[in-house]
This record gives sequence, C-alpha cells and structure tokens, in this order.
Amino acid sequence: MNQYWGVDADPTAQGRIKGARPVAVLDIGSNSVRLVVYERHARSLTPLYNEKTACALGRGLAQTGKIAYENIDRALTAIQRFALVSRLMRVGTTHILATSAVREASNSKAFVDAVEEIMGAKVTVLSGAEEAHFAALGAISGMPSFGGVVGDLGGGSLELSSIAGGTDSTGETHELGVIRLQDDSEGSPGKAAALAKRRLKKSKLLEGKGGSFCAIGGTWRSLAKIHQVLRNYPLHMIQHYEVGAADMLELCEQIVAATGSAKTYPGSELASNSRRDLVPYGAAVMAEVLRAGKFSTVVFSALGVREGYLFGLLDPDERAIDPLMQMAEDVNVLRSRSPEHAEDLVAFSAKLLGILGVKETAEEERLRRAACYLADIGWRGHPDYRGEQAVDMVAYGAATGIDHPGRAFLAEVLAVRYMGLKQKSISADVLALSGAALSARARLLGAIFRVGYPMSAAMPGILSRVSFEVDGPILKLILPQDLAFLDGEHLRGRLDQLAGVAGYKLTDIVAR
Repeated sequence: MNQYWGVDADPTAQGRIKGARPVAVLDIGSNSVRLVVYERHARSLTPLYNEKTACALGRGLAQTGKIAYENIDRALTAIQRFALVSRLMRVGTTHILATSAVREASNSKAFVDAVEEIMGAKVTVLSGAEEAHFAALGAISGMPSFGGVVGDLGGGSLELSSIAGGTDSTGETHELGVIRLQDDSEGSPGKAAALAKRRLKKSKLLEGKGGSFCAIGGTWRSLAKIHQVLRNYPLHMIQHYEVGAADMLELCEQIVAATGSAKTYPGSELASNSRRDLVPYGAAVMAEVLRAGKFSTVVFSALGVREGYLFGLLDPDERAIDPLMQMAEDVNVLRSRSPEHAEDLVAFSAKLLGILGVKETAEEERLRRAACYLADIGWRGHPDYRGEQAVDMVAYGAATGIDHPGRAFLAEVLAVRYMGLKQKSISADVLALSGAALSARARLLGAIFRVGYPMSAAMPGILSRVSFEVDGPILKLILPQDLAFLDGEHLRGRLDQLAGVAGYKLTDIVAR
C-alpha cells in the first residue's frame, strides 16, 4: 500500500471530497445507453465517469412495436461493463432510468428484467410526463434563474415543459425523437420537418409567446457544437450557451436543405459518428419548435433528465443551495493551501470595494465570492504556467449555475491574480466574453487579490487586521503596528497597480 494513503484510506478516493460516496445514473434511452457516475449526490454534481454506447433501441420501434433483439444484445453487453465500472468505483446507489423506447415496446419486460439482474437495482420506466418533468428539473439545476420553455429531444420522443419561478408546469410528450423521425420520414429531413410541424400543432406550450427556449439532448448538443465552430465562438462548452433564435433557425434550415439535396451539411464533420446522421432531424425539430414558439433566444443545457432526477431527490434546503458556490467551496477545500483564507478574502475584498465606493448587484457579489474561493487553486503549478492552468480550470471546468460571461469573469480575475494586469492569456478570446463592464470589475478584483496575497501568504488571520482609507487622490493601506514590517517595495508596487485600476493617482502605507 502507498505510504501516503494510510491504513484505512480508500485509494480510489484521492483528490475527492472527504466522505463522498459516488452515485450513478444509468440512462437507457432510445438512441444510447449512458452511465454517469457522480462524485456524490449533492446540489452541484461532479461527474467521475461518463460513457455512452449507441444502441438504437428505438430503431424500427414505430413500425414493429418491438425493440430489435440485436439492439437489446448490444445494450446488455454495454450494461454488463457499466455494472463492472460501478463496482470498481464503489458506487453507493445506482438509479436506472428508461425512457420512450422501453416504455413503448411490447417486448421490453424481458429486457428490463435482464438489466435489473445485471445491475442489482430496479429500473424506473419514466412516463412522458415524468421525462418532461425531470428534464425541466435538470435545466433548473444548472440554470436556476431560467424561465421559458424546455425541450428534451431524445431518440424516440420530444418532451416539452414550461419553467417559471424555479418550478415547471405539466409536461408534454411528442412523437418527435430523431430516430423515430428518421424512420417515419423514410430518411428525408424535409419530410421530417413537415411531420414535426404537424405533430407540434397540438402543443399548448408552443403558442408563439416568444421568450427563451432551453434545448436538452445529445443531438441538440451536437447542433450547438456545430454552431459554435461555424460562428467562431471561442468557448466550446454547451452548458448555458445562448444564441439568437433567428441565427439558430438559419443554421437549422441550412442543414435540412443541404441534406435534402444529398449534400454534406455545414459542420457535419464536427458531429460524432453516432450523431452525424441524426443531426439533420434534430435541426428539423429545432426549426419547427422555434417557428411555433416564436422564441427570441435559445439556450442549451448539458444537464437533463439524469441530473433532474437526482435534483428531485434532494430535500428543499439542498435544492436551494447555489450550485456555483457549492462547486467553488468544494474546489477551495480540495486545492487551496488554506481553505479558511477564502473567507478572509471575501471580507477583505468587500471592505475594500466599500472604501472605493464600488457598489455590487447581488449577482456581482455572488461572482466575487466565488472568485475568492477559487483564488488559490493554481498554487501547485509551475510559476510560469499556474496562471494559465487556473484560467483553464475555471473557464473550461464543469461548474453549473453560471453563464458564459460569468465564467469569463472568474477566469479573468484569476488571470490578473496570477499574471498581473498586463496579462496576455492565451484564452484572451474567452475572457472577452465577459464584456467591458464585467472585465473592468474582474481586473479590479484581481488587483485586490494581488495586494492581499503578499501580506497573507494565503493563510488566514492577516487580512482581517488590515484596512484602507481614501484621502483625496491617495489610497492608503493601514497596517497594525506589529505588522509594519510588511511595508516594502513589492507590496507598494502591488498597491500602486490597484490604485491605478481604481482611479487613484497616489498611494501610501501607514502603520498604526
């Protein structure tokens, strides 16, 4: 046994939250079977393992009423391996969810029985209304403030629901899954669009009221990735990717038209092999949804039924936790030299912003607190690279509860904190997503951090003892007498930089 593990330590739990017990969701869909193992069942879910196998359980179902036996065999083979993964990762609880293919097929009972025997857990076959409900909860779990219509596009069906005030309405299910449409249209995206238009006429949620549409599902995620690359969007992350509905509609129309003319559709090379032929049908459904709903924006959620199901199992107090803050606090515990220092930094930065007369909205305060928890995550890196590593961890991390401008803000705070105000991060195009106002605030907060760390050495108990004063054009740092020795060239240089960003011409350090 490794000498650093200790006698009772679990070697599989290194780098994870102490006491966390993994939880898994096996999602048996009409197109793919996917296992996701999360670090623990909490408000902010961190995937430990995520793998899917394309099994096409819904292929031919509308015509035969049965799941093809070769596809059942393919799914059961994948599930046997997923069962092994769950055992190796010491999963505490496994939730097995099955959607439209299993609930509609006349021969699904034997398949369900086999899955339960392999996994040692019960299969929950979701109704269409339940699927819509949990998809909506998934969107809420990752975007708590979202309001509008949610659509979850699978292989066999499309589920719609409406979200307002953090709760969802009664959902709808429509026979518009991409595999079903591909079969029903005999391989014609143009016919698929006509079918989608006709089948969506019965929807009570798509009545042309506008607003925002939230898209969930693997095929729509592929569509979002294509849009990002074709539009030169710098952050290739689906969660909370927001675009204009008119722009998305234009791309969908191009994809459907190209495929209908037997041409390669724009961005086809960007889709995975298992999704490439399905994207035109996802585009056809998206186009008809956007037309019927007259939406102004489309926002994509990487969180859906799986995450929504786990979210629904939490008690109300846990659901109310901010997922961004829980993630930031967890990372602070895992990666900071002293997690308690983050609390000092929160109070230190708030006090200084007050002295500077800088007001915060509730969202700006929230982002600042998150930045304080993340401020020391790069210390293990080489000094020449820890800044970029910290930027990468924030910009490209698995955080939820934050949009792309907010993510860019946090990344820029850390870029300044580690690399200075003249930083030229290789992720500059991503940082620019925050916009001018948030970028200026990020630079100010990063400069505050650069003053705080030389005094505290990332340890608690120091920042709470220093203060600031403004005397006309002078920004003064006030040190207690017993810490007067902190005054030096390095600290004065950092204070000068902060003053410049804050709009002050002069600085001074005073011991009292």
